[in-house]
Amino acid sequence: MEKIDPQEYQQRLDELSRILSDIAAHADHVSLSRCPYKNRLDQCTASFGCRNKRKPLEPGQLPRCASDDKLDYRKAWETF
Repeated sequence: MEKIDPQEYQQRLDELSRILSDIAAHADHVSLSRCPYKNRLDQCTASFGCRNKRKPLEPGQLPRCASDDKLDYRKAWETF
């Protein structure tokens, strides 16, 4: 088994950290306007009422999310 070079190992960790921090920063930015219950297929995964929910395209699918991601999604949630 080859020995691990500590410097090379640290360089790889630093590169992974840089990549993941860029991803996290983008997610933080997107989360300011995109509903966290909207999946990548623009379907609503929320188990509560929302004014942006629309009927699913086909039976058995999740409801569609009609949000344009340009509004504060939190106002769309129905609260009791």
